[in-house]
Parts: sequence; C-alpha cells; structure tokens
Amino acid sequence: MLKGPELFQAVKDCPHEAAFWWLGQHTFIVKLGPTRAVIDPFLSPLDDRLVPPLFQPEDAAGVLDLVLCTHDHLDHIDPVAVTGLAEKTNAPFVAPRAHRQRMLSLGVPPNRLLLLDDGEAARCAGIEIHAVKAAHEFFDRTPEGWHPFLGYVLTGAGKTVYHAGDTVWWEGLQARLSAWTFDLALVPINGRDADRYARDVLGNMTFQEAADGLALHLAGGGQHLVGGLDVALTVPAHYDMFAYNAEDPDKFRKYMQVKYPDKRVRLAGYTETIPF
Repeated sequence: MLKGPELFQAVKDCPHEAAFWWLGQHTFIVKLGPTRAVIDPFLSPLDDRLVPPLFQPEDAAGVLDLVLCTHDHLDHIDPVAVTGLAEKTNAPFVAPRAHRQRMLSLGVPPNRLLLLDDGEAARCAGIEIHAVKAAHEFFDRTPEGWHPFLGYVLTGAGKTVYHAGDTVWWEGLQARLSAWTFDLALVPINGRDADRYARDVLGNMTFQEAADGLALHLAGGGQHLVGGLDVALTVPAHYDMFAYNAEDPDKFRKYMQVKYPDKRVRLAGYTETIPF
C-alpha cells in the first residue's frame, strides 16, 4: 500500500492514459490523460476509521489538477481535506451548487470553485463534468431547488467514468446513465437499514441493487428488462471505512459473476494502480 508522497509520485509517474487509485470509502484518484483528479478526499483522522488517511494535503502539491466533492457529509466534503488541498495545491474544486457557502467557508477561493446542479455540465482542468442528482435515501432539495447530493460523469482522454456519489437507485437513473458508454463505474454498495437510519446514517444502494441497476435497463414503463447499461468495468466502494456501515464486497463480486457473467468487476486494493 502506497502512502503520502509515494502515492502521488506513482500518480505523477503513471504511464497509462487512464487509471485510478482507490483510497478507501468513496475516495478515488482518477487519471484521464494529463488530468489527475481526486473525488471525495477524506483525510480527517477519526478514531473509528478502519482505513487511515493515506495522504496529507501537501503530498498532492504539484500533482493534483482537480478536486471533486459529491455532498456535504464528513467523508465527502471533509474539512481537513478541502481546507488543506485548497491551501497546498492550485487545483480547482467542483461541488454541488447547494454547498457553495460550505466550500467557501473551508477556504476554497471563489475563483477556484465550480458549482454544478443536476443536469448541468462544465469543462474544467481538461475534462468534461456532468452532474447527476443522487438520492441519499431521499431527494433532498434546498429552498432554491438545488440538489445537495450529486454523482459525476467525467469524460476525458477518450474515456468516460461514473462516480455515483452516495445514492440509492432511483426511477429514471438508468435512463439518465444510458446516454453514456462507461469505461468505469464507481458505486457504493454498503446498503441501508432501519438501525442505521435511526442513528442518522443515511444509506446507499445494496450490493444487489448496484449490480442489477448497472446491468439492467428498465423500459416499457418498467415492465420489461431489455439489455443493460454499457459499463466496461465496475468497482464497488463505500463498504470498508466504518464497522457500523460496512459490507462484504465479495458478495457483490459473486452476485455479478453468477447473474451477469459478461460484466467485468474489480475489487480494488488500496492505492493499487489500475489502468482502464
């Protein structure tokens, strides 16, 4: 497992046109051509973390080109990560329009902050970014009508990546995603239940929902299953960081293997360089 400067040296020296590194929970570094982006960096040193922070903000200086945050929970818009990366790098930040004030309060300069809402798209740091609303159990809306939970579709270097953020599958998501052909999909599989919800732990898709949602496209009013989303490689995440919110990723792998044997799945190792 690479940590700190060694991790970012590996990212900087990576010879592949497209690659990714998983850092636990829903944190990924994604390389698309010359652009090196981190999604949902989580660096707060909490006592109940099962995976420690694998870098410090200063390690990313001179390497990181873009920071994307999907929503304002500690493991996604993390004060340690956002404040530190705003100070130690020159990278622009992408965040939900709903969290403008939060990002500014954490030290992100206004001229380095790109805000998106559902259905909006922009080009930043050499890649195209599309925002897709997410239902973190529910579709919350701000008084202005903005969505506080997003996923992102990233396109660059001839590749397309979907980072789902935190979400359950919602009616219409498959139709939205069918507009793209994905080289890589990064999806949460930790699920949800009443006990966690009672403790204010909002949930995500279960491993079965993640598999079926990616593999099946609903049509005909939802009455018939007709083919699937075009995803070359699926990587499950958000199952490992906290004991009270964990899942076994091998269940996802086996479920996909048995039910959708033509779909590729990869269980990523921490900081492993994975080209795609």
